[in-house]
Amino acid sequence: MTTFQTVDDLEPDQRLLVRIDINAPVEDGVVQDNRRFARHAETIAELLENDHAVAVLAHQGRPGRETFVPLEGHADILADHLEREVGYVADTFGEDALAAIDALESGDVLVLENVRMCEEELPEEEPEVKAETEFVQTLRPEFDAYVNDAYSAAHRSHASLVGFPLVMDAYAGRVMEAEYTANSAIREREFDGTVTMALGGTKAEDLIPVIERVDDTVDRFCLGGIVGELFLRADGQDVGYDVGGTDFFDHQWENHRETIERVLAEYGDRLLLAEDLAYEDSKGDRAEETVEEIEKDTSYLDVGSETADRYADLVRDSEAVFVKGALGVFEDERFADGTVEVLSAIADTDCFSVVGGGDTSRAIGMYGLDEEEFSHVSVAGGAYVRALTGDALVGVDVLERAA
Repeated sequence: MTTFQTVDDLEPDQRLLVRIDINAPVEDGVVQDNRRFARHAETIAELLENDHAVAVLAHQGRPGRETFVPLEGHADILADHLEREVGYVADTFGEDALAAIDALESGDVLVLENVRMCEEELPEEEPEVKAETEFVQTLRPEFDAYVNDAYSAAHRSHASLVGFPLVMDAYAGRVMEAEYTANSAIREREFDGTVTMALGGTKAEDLIPVIERVDDTVDRFCLGGIVGELFLRADGQDVGYDVGGTDFFDHQWENHRETIERVLAEYGDRLLLAEDLAYEDSKGDRAEETVEEIEKDTSYLDVGSETADRYADLVRDSEAVFVKGALGVFEDERFADGTVEVLSAIADTDCFSVVGGGDTSRAIGMYGLDEEEFSHVSVAGGAYVRALTGDALVGVDVLERAA
């Protein structure tokens, strides 16, 4: 049960400052469309139907990275989803931004510049500190209310996420509301049958706490990806280390070896490890070998067919299934089998299911699966992990305080 105000509580015809998360891949300097645009466009469209004027705050990349670009392209993509004109101003809270905000009328949408181009946005500081920044204090009087729809960034204590709810009326958007409700259910809902979780991805520090904190809910964990290889290494297999110039395994093994070995010993047969792995052979084709016969001299890019079939069978025998992280490099069709077989098994099964992680959820659309076949598809990554482990989300906390 949510304890914050939602857009249902808004009076119509107001000027709203709306924080969304449309952080997206950038290729050759051009931002690419992704599922987040579509999800947030639904929130904005509903606000426009209620005669609100909307100014959008969002971020893209981090300073110093190639993905750190202005939001002009984001405004164009948002316009395509909304099927209406969306304004853009290359300023966040300076004179140009204030003039554009002042000109907003009911039904207008304006995208302000990348908030991470503001010096006061990024440092992780207490909400009370962020509320006193010039950024927040300048924009505050220009709006009737603030709406946070950026659940996927709700674990960040940045000015645009935590400052405004302390100084003005604040509400949760539809994405924030839906994500919070669905992801909280993982810890709070009780199931009579077997609960399975598929865990993959690249970061051991993300997934180890999940295993430890949801063990009362989840009966078995199916591991894949780089994390799965690290656990295979702990199990004595000749994998889980860097070869050919990769930099995925050795530093994580050094930092987390004791924890990985302890978790493997403690959870025993509840942790299911890959029986075979797939790689690219000399002809560029997918090839597989069982873990017992592996002497690692190449990168493994997916769980093998036997493992994928085994995991899919376990999914079909479950009352609930949760997914965090891909089991392989699904962006390459040759190495999508593990991820797609598990997702397809979920879609074919009448179970409660949550697929989390912005990257993993992309596989649903890429491989022609119907999002309606899943109970919830989360666009969140870090915030989803926090929800699984029960850690507080500061962006949610300040909305609750505002209420």
